[in-house]
Amino acid sequence: MSIRNLLGQTSEWLRGTGPNADIVMSSRIRLARNLDALAFSHWASKRQEREVLTRSEAAFAASKILKGSILIHMNDISDLDKQFLLERHLVSREQIVRPEFKAVAISDREMISIMVNEEDHLRSQVMQSGFALQEGWRIANQLDNELSVTLPFAFDPHWGYLTACPTNTGTGMRASVMLHLPALVMTKQVNRVIQAITKLGMVVRGLYGEGTDAEGNLFQVSNQITLGQSEPETIDHIERIIRQIIGHEENARKQLIKQNRELLYDKIWRALGVLKNAYIITSKETIHHLSMVRLGADLGVLPEFGRKDVNELFILTQPAHLQRMDGKLLSQSERDIKRALLIRQKLGGN
Repeated sequence: MSIRNLLGQTSEWLRGTGPNADIVMSSRIRLARNLDALAFSHWASKRQEREVLTRSEAAFAASKILKGSILIHMNDISDLDKQFLLERHLVSREQIVRPEFKAVAISDREMISIMVNEEDHLRSQVMQSGFALQEGWRIANQLDNELSVTLPFAFDPHWGYLTACPTNTGTGMRASVMLHLPALVMTKQVNRVIQAITKLGMVVRGLYGEGTDAEGNLFQVSNQITLGQSEPETIDHIERIIRQIIGHEENARKQLIKQNRELLYDKIWRALGVLKNAYIITSKETIHHLSMVRLGADLGVLPEFGRKDVNELFILTQPAHLQRMDGKLLSQSERDIKRALLIRQKLGGN
């Protein structure tokens, strides 16, 4: 498998399956780890960064869980491919700058990706479709145990795993879910819900994490505390909060159908009409309309569209993916035209 093959497959987190997949698009477990006796990435010398990469490569090659994975050196790929990996949620923004001695290991189904020499020496993540934090943690823990056999991690009996940012010290784990909350947005309840869960130690971000807005009614919710709680306790805490959010969104959807059915259906069908007939469309407009089409599919208003197909369009219509598919760099106006053409083809438009 190579980076070229990624474009032709469906990422694990986009499959549209799993518990509560109509509201929870994906679940992610991320672990921050550093190698013992080596400076953290931001303070490491070039020699130390090279050592981290070399030792990590050997550990990945020996891993049973990572069998069939690919290792991509960030210094060896174009800026377009870096953006492509970012759009697929396989790397972070931090990973695509200063690419020397940085790499990412990606499993065959994109369920697992491990960044090397990001903010921490290793940032492992496991992505699952639907509300599946427990399964994500099972896989992440198994991977962590396997890597720790050959990679001694920096650990203190009192503080736990030592990380570059103090907010990750302890378990080093961030558990997060990607939620699709169009009904809470339409009924103007979402801000109240966000304020409530923020007080409970949660962080709310957009589709691409820190520093991004919640476009397309997509909200990423994750834990803020990693110290003083075990991993199962953290997951249990966030699961209880997410179940409440799911309940609020379900009630808001029922409320819309009961009290404003015509308005709701109009928004869904208008969104589909724009997507199936537009010849020029921006990324932001696309995400907004895809959100309504996804809601329509989940409510049975648009039964001809599968959740997986709509999920994939959220990513395939991003700038780097469009250019990757076209095989060349495109201007913004060219991308807007290509995006509209792709959507019409996928949705059976004119």
